[in-house]
Amino acid sequence: MATISLKASVDKKNNRVVFVESDELFVDILFSFLTMPMGTIIHLISNLSPTNGIVCINNLYKSVENIDVNYFRTEAGKNMLLHPHNAAAAYCKSLKLKIDDSDTLSFFCCENYTCTHSRYKLWSHYKNLYCGCGRPMSRILNPPCPAPSNSGPEARNRGVFVKGLARFVVSDYFQVQPASTSASISLLTKLGVMDASNIEERIFDIGVTEVLQLLECSLVSRTPLTEVLLARKEVPELRNEDSHQKISLMREILEHQSERNGETSVRLVVCKSKKVVCYAEASKDFVDLLFSFLTIPLGYLMNETLGGQSKGSIHHLNDSVIDLDAMKYLKSNEIKEILLNPKIAPGSGYKNQPLGVREAVDNQQYYYDRSVIRTESKCPGGSTLPLLTMMDPKSPYKEGTEGGGFLLDPAMFTVSDDLVVTPISPVSELSLLEKLKIPFNDIYVCEVQVGREEASRLLAASFVSESALTDTFIRKMPKDALISDVLKE
Repeated sequence: MATISLKASVDKKNNRVVFVESDELFVDILFSFLTMPMGTIIHLISNLSPTNGIVCINNLYKSVENIDVNYFRTEAGKNMLLHPHNAAAAYCKSLKLKIDDSDTLSFFCCENYTCTHSRYKLWSHYKNLYCGCGRPMSRILNPPCPAPSNSGPEARNRGVFVKGLARFVVSDYFQVQPASTSASISLLTKLGVMDASNIEERIFDIGVTEVLQLLECSLVSRTPLTEVLLARKEVPELRNEDSHQKISLMREILEHQSERNGETSVRLVVCKSKKVVCYAEASKDFVDLLFSFLTIPLGYLMNETLGGQSKGSIHHLNDSVIDLDAMKYLKSNEIKEILLNPKIAPGSGYKNQPLGVREAVDNQQYYYDRSVIRTESKCPGGSTLPLLTMMDPKSPYKEGTEGGGFLLDPAMFTVSDDLVVTPISPVSELSLLEKLKIPFNDIYVCEVQVGREEASRLLAASFVSESALTDTFIRKMPKDALISDVLKE
């Protein structure tokens, strides 16, 4: 089993990691965290511990698992949310430790040869779709060869995101800096370590399990290296009092940039005395937005909404990429852009998504040659090959529409304050009010509009809060919310 060796400076007195020294292998893995979709992260770390402190995003993932596939436009659309592709997968496949072996791009086409060759000519990265002819897209095509490669005889050709031969120091809270005496001394003095006799050099060999533990800790802890390498304490839970402060700080940034394009509305059932959202009643448009959070890369959350306001340490990785000299330490300026402004994978987006997340575009054209998909328009024998078209995995071909969301109209859903989504059920809603011990005369219903600003608040709240709806809509109500008391006292 592959491992990476880390040389660590440990504060013996306080039993904590001050920093680790590493080459490009470890730093590449840390930076890859920024490219990973939230659904992938939840899937991977839930295998380590069912309770990981990211309550709302966790609940969204479980909701997708539990909702019947018949509510989705396609089965592939549901699978896309549970196992979202990484737009930077071609790079991440070259990492020394394969964190997510499931993100290997496959190519599927119609089981009928003639259909793929001369009729509908469709391909997809997702199985469980149906071709325009009605047959399943179940035949696997052998993929083309290329992919960004860091192979080569010379050490300088190594590295995925950072250049080979580069050396770095990584602090306990995931600040990555070029290795130097000044960087090391600075980290020591920040922790009040003034005597070298208190420092012990230790070697740690880490594998995929430890990397996943670091990923989990980085989301909710300020000391991920200490917690994983020294096993000093368990991963802390995210506390609501922390999230309230983070959300309010983020709102100040977004106060003047609400964009009213792509709006949808949602009906909130609010407890007047407690000033909390009991639950929401929402159409597919609002739930499409919630479920789309699972396709969004972690780096997008850091860059677009949370910045330095996350509970854990992951924002320090984002800041480190910003601070690193791209020409000196990163493979290219394009790599820096991929890390700082990661996109969602092709086919993951949909029209009128309020956040306006950018979707990666696969400009490569693919051609069909029996059991092989090629990137050249002619086969080795010289004959011209048919050009294939990528099928939208969320859209049944017979509908003739692309760019739609994940769910079907006219489905309606109940969304709890902590983002558990279920098909609407008045009986279950009454049971929820009973569980919350809220009398009928203590609630009111309000309808709010969800545009760019509200969607950004909701995305941030889903990451740092246990009461996402309340933090988004009640603790600071949108100025244009339409309040209507429908239950008379």
